[in-house]
Amino acid sequence: MKKKVLSLLLATAMVASLAACGSAAPESTDTQSSDTSAQSGDAAATDTADSAAEDYELTDLYITVDGTLTANVDNGQDAFIEQWEQAVSEKIGHPITLHINQPEHSGYKDNVAQLLTTGQPGDGQYPDALIMSATMFKQYQTTGILWNMADAYANAEFQSRVTLPSINENMKTASGELYAFAPTYGNGCVTYVKQSWLDAAGLKIDDIKTFDDYYNMLKAFTKDGQTGVIAAGFGKLDEAPYINYMPEFWQGAYPAIYKNGDQWVDGFQEQATIDALNRLAQGYADGVIDKDTEEATTKVAREKWFSNDQTTSEGVFTYWAGTWLRTLTDNLDKNDVDADLGDDRLVQLAPIKEIKDTWGGYLNREAPVWVITDDGDGNDAREQAIFDALIETMLDGDKVQTLWTYGAEDVHWSTHAESFTTNPDDPDKKKDYEYAEGEFHLKQSPNDPNAVWKKNHLDPVLVIAPLTNGFIDNDPLVTAGNKFFTENCVDAPQSPSSETLTEVEADLATDKTTYLNNVVAGKMTAEDAIADYQSKWGDTINTILEELNSAE
Repeated sequence: MKKKVLSLLLATAMVASLAACGSAAPESTDTQSSDTSAQSGDAAATDTADSAAEDYELTDLYITVDGTLTANVDNGQDAFIEQWEQAVSEKIGHPITLHINQPEHSGYKDNVAQLLTTGQPGDGQYPDALIMSATMFKQYQTTGILWNMADAYANAEFQSRVTLPSINENMKTASGELYAFAPTYGNGCVTYVKQSWLDAAGLKIDDIKTFDDYYNMLKAFTKDGQTGVIAAGFGKLDEAPYINYMPEFWQGAYPAIYKNGDQWVDGFQEQATIDALNRLAQGYADGVIDKDTEEATTKVAREKWFSNDQTTSEGVFTYWAGTWLRTLTDNLDKNDVDADLGDDRLVQLAPIKEIKDTWGGYLNREAPVWVITDDGDGNDAREQAIFDALIETMLDGDKVQTLWTYGAEDVHWSTHAESFTTNPDDPDKKKDYEYAEGEFHLKQSPNDPNAVWKKNHLDPVLVIAPLTNGFIDNDPLVTAGNKFFTENCVDAPQSPSSETLTEVEADLATDKTTYLNNVVAGKMTAEDAIADYQSKWGDTINTILEELNSAE
């Protein structure tokens, strides 16, 4: 099973890489998982894990991360590594060197597949630990690659400070194994609307309550080269929760396998998906959906939306909540868009009636996770040492957690007295900052002196065990964004995991995306697309559903 699935994953990665040479590949992420028959050791090995870990000295830690580690090579990563090594070496009692591999965010899934299928532990490239999305984790969960960290997690020092235990408890298998660790809850997307566009159209955000209201707003925005809305694809069918970038069009549809009540079902075949496809096709035909949406990555969509050329931009963009409200606002500011509105450039749209009546709110995705690779030697010593150095310290409440949350001291943040000015040469944007000795504050971004740093990998609002040192950035815009989302969200459906689904998931997502794009472009009807899908995939889907439902 392990070799078969790994071969399939590698083949998929190679095909995707070749395809990317000729077209703009959508951004995606995947997740790993592991097989109980190829996990880390037997019961005796588990019982002696602690003593074995004490005898194992981990001197080099290789991790693979995506773009959620914002302290990248251009943004102070060297200082982050240096301070992490110093702090963790002190905690574990011996020197340790951190090696970070950070592939391009949009190609992360394929890069990980290649790393895990062509390398082996200890070769200097194979990751000891890595970040995965929830979808990616479920894809790998039955491959035998991942270490069962249930005992390590249960005995972690940070357990006494965990405020959201259900996040990780809910990831355990029926027999109690835990193959991933989520340091935060998931977060999700909300719909942002430019206030200046509302003003120009004579509209108020509080009046947008239904899909008809929303659609009429898009039509009012669509004129003279401007468009109503842009997104990174009409649907992100290779990454849960699939519909979060265009929720108003998808409404109650969920174009993937999900659990409806006590039964797993295929949402792609449901009438709700047909209706959603028809709404998207109508929006595309009417021109209210930007034509670039089909192949746009999140980066392309973002940059077009906050571009300084608003004559070809869009009024609506659905994207991540909380910190991103500040980030999007700041990028509009950098591009001299609506400078007179300051922090009021954007407003957040409450879930429309059709979303409230089905899901109940915006979807809070399953949390991204950290996983540890299992070398398969039947001894937990290496894996326990990785857990102790990486995950145990990540939530220490103090030095190391601060590094993961805010970055490096005196590079990304400081408690020393200082003053600085952003945009000193622009009277309209110039802003002075002054801090007293001992006052925690964020500094100017290492790669942009006109922007203030925001966070590193962990969002302090989303973390499951808060900092204990009192360090907190009270950005009112971020606070407002997080508050809005938590008041208007519901948990997304749980991602499924089955042997057959793991084997076909990549091809399934590719085909569903093709059907989606063809329907939206008017090349086929929604009904014909679903019928063709059923003809090609029906037997396989039935097998997957039988596996899932029989396991309940």
